[in-house]
Amino acid sequence: MAAVARRTFYQPDDSGSKAADGSPGAGPPAKIHDRMAACDLRTPRLYVEAPLAAGGAVALDRAQANYLVNVLRRKPGDPVLLFNGRDGEWRASLAGPARKAATLVLAEQTRAQAAPGNLHYLFAPLKQARLDYMVQKAVELGASRLGPVLTRHGQVARVNLARMRANAIEAAEQCGILNVPEIAAPVRLERLLAEWIPERLMVFCDEEAPVRDPVAALAQARTGADTLLGATAISVLVGPEGGFSPEERDRLIKLPNLVRLSLGPRILRADTAAVAVLALVQAVLGDWR
Repeated sequence: MAAVARRTFYQPDDSGSKAADGSPGAGPPAKIHDRMAACDLRTPRLYVEAPLAAGGAVALDRAQANYLVNVLRRKPGDPVLLFNGRDGEWRASLAGPARKAATLVLAEQTRAQAAPGNLHYLFAPLKQARLDYMVQKAVELGASRLGPVLTRHGQVARVNLARMRANAIEAAEQCGILNVPEIAAPVRLERLLAEWIPERLMVFCDEEAPVRDPVAALAQARTGADTLLGATAISVLVGPEGGFSPEERDRLIKLPNLVRLSLGPRILRADTAAVAVLALVQAVLGDWR
C-alpha cells in the first residue's frame, strides 16, 4: 500500500441532540446521517482485511502497529475500533504491543454493517496532490466507486491506484465510514459509454451547459421516494481541465438517462467541482434528504 501520512483525528465537541428533559439519545429514531454524526470519533479507527467476530484477534501490519504504539502512544488495554467493510464496526483492545507488531482482541460490535450506496464518481485523472484531496472528499461525501476516465484533452494519463485506495481508507477511518469505495482501473470514455447501462442516471457536469439552478435540474431526475440507498443508481462525471471534445460531448448528451449540469458561472478546478457536485447530488437525490 502506498504511504500516505495520517492526519490527527477530528475531535468533535460534546453537543448533540437531546430530549426535552435534557437526556441524550431520546427522541425519534435517527436518520442515517444523524447516526453517523453520533458515532465514536475519539477512539482510533483502523481498516483491516481480516474477518471480525466476537473473541477473535487481529494482527496489525507493521504500519498500523507503528501508528498505534509509537505515534498515538496507545497502551495495552486501550480501545481501538476496527472495520473491514463487511462485518460492521467492532471495539477491540490492544494486547501485547511491540514497536513493530501489535494484536487487537475483539470485544463487541458497535455498529452493524450498512449497505453501500450506489453513487459512482467518474473523473478525469488529476495531478497527485489534487487527486489525493479529491479521493478523500469523494469518500466523505458518500461515493461508493471511484473511476478514472481517460478523455481526449486529459492532462494526466497514469493513476496510482494503490495510493487512491490508501487515501480512501484513511478518509473512511477518520470519518466513521463503514464502506470503503471500490477503486476502478482507468477506462477510456469511449469504452465507458459503449458499456453504459441505460437505467443508470448520469449527472454530467458540462461546462457548456446553460447556467441554471442545479438543485432544480437534479430534482427533475428524482423518481418518487427513491434514494441513493434505494433504487436510484447514480454516476457523476467531471471532465478534465481542458474540457470535453465536441465529439465526446455529443456522445454524452445522447445518453438516455442524463442530467446535464452546470456548476455555476465560475470555472471550478476539478477537485473543487467534485465537492460541489457530490454535495448537490446527496442533498437532492441522495442520503442527505
